[in-house]
Amino acid sequence: MPTVSLHFDPSVFAHLARATGNDTVHLTLSLGGGDEPTKAASGPVVPHGPLADLLKAGLLNAGTELTFYQRRANRRGRAVVTAEGQLIVDGHASPFPSPSKAAEAITGNVINGWTLWHLPAPDERTLDDLRRELRRNNPQH
Repeated sequence: MPTVSLHFDPSVFAHLARATGNDTVHLTLSLGGGDEPTKAASGPVVPHGPLADLLKAGLLNAGTELTFYQRRANRRGRAVVTAEGQLIVDGHASPFPSPSKAAEAITGNVINGWTLWHLPAPDERTLDDLRRELRRNNPQH
């Protein structure tokens, strides 16, 4: 049986120490070999997909927690933005490529995730608000 060795940057432990009992902490593991930890892939992660332009413009950041609440259906959702421009939704193993697919995973209905997902308080703008801001500031988008 091979030996499994996990190496964490000290910032991971600092993040865990700040987390509350209701927080979900997402960790990504990559396969390495030998005694040395695997180095990150060469070059920075380039976001792609529907959220890419918001990430590149700095209107949305990797690690941002998005939420929604549907009062009538008494449904809540929580997702974390990845550096690749995907959403990791609580309770789902794989990230979703778009806000609408992420919202659909929670609601079970085809739904406009751009208008549903909100930034954390006190901002609370929707992804659609961010997309409109990007278009106002840069008409090419």
